[in-house]
Amino acid sequence: MLFAIDHGNSAIKTPHFVFTSGLVSSPVRPLIETDVLEYEGKFWTLSGQRIAFMRDKTKDERFFVLTLFAIAKELQKEECCSTTVDADLAVGLPPEHYELRHKFGAYFQKGTVEFVFNNTPISMNINQVMVYPQAYAAAVSRATELKEMPRAFIIDIGGFTTDVLLLRKSKPDMQFCRSLEMGVISMSNDLIGKISALYDIRIEDDHISDIVLGRPTILSDKVKEAILMAVEAYANSILDKLRELQVDLLATPAIFVGGGAELFKPFIAESPLVAKADFISDQKANAIGYEQLGTVQLRRSTAQKAGEGLAQG
Repeated sequence: MLFAIDHGNSAIKTPHFVFTSGLVSSPVRPLIETDVLEYEGKFWTLSGQRIAFMRDKTKDERFFVLTLFAIAKELQKEECCSTTVDADLAVGLPPEHYELRHKFGAYFQKGTVEFVFNNTPISMNINQVMVYPQAYAAAVSRATELKEMPRAFIIDIGGFTTDVLLLRKSKPDMQFCRSLEMGVISMSNDLIGKISALYDIRIEDDHISDIVLGRPTILSDKVKEAILMAVEAYANSILDKLRELQVDLLATPAIFVGGGAELFKPFIAESPLVAKADFISDQKANAIGYEQLGTVQLRRSTAQKAGEGLAQG
């Protein structure tokens, strides 16, 4: 069974689920009614408080445990009754960090993994781990359209980074990868502190999203205006920094993906630094792309093995 997972600094995404990249562990089972995953002697529950930014997600077990939660949720959705699972994983890395794909893949290669999810024991054998470039995966659904473009930038605005990949006739140019340590979380942290200092009010990430996306809120007009101005300024600063890195959006069309792209869309679309921009709004776009790429790779591998078997016979 193929499991596609996007390990974001802000959220974990699968083709069907999005949840915060946050965990709490305990030596004893929690008393509250919630999803509980037992792994290697600890009881884990998901938290709305995300893990502090980790450039290297393989440093400890937390992102592996988040992976187990993602797999358990997908199994639950499929109403899979078997407690023994043969798994292949499709995951990804920012294009600029893609040279670390072997290390990232090895992080998940644990052979047989035993865990318990909501009192159901699961024995999972991890067979193959396939690692793909983020941003490129998110644009897989646009492959036909992109083949008609000589050049296009895919710009993935995430929690802590903005990653850029150049496509030439839909093929990734891995020699042109750019990454900025600028994302939604960095902006939100600064803006929350600013609003607290100016207006003596404590807002959260959701308040910022509500204002920008036009959802109902009880915040005052002056707070709304301050938030909108700050978000617009941050979006413009990302575009300015990209231009410094030779990402010229007046010369090459761009497709923006990621949660940040949706948040900054009103300002990017109107920016004089952008000639042509399209947006993929689904936060799960990378995970969906990983699933599509992984499915094709597994089919090719199966066909190749079948051919080799016939040749030997």
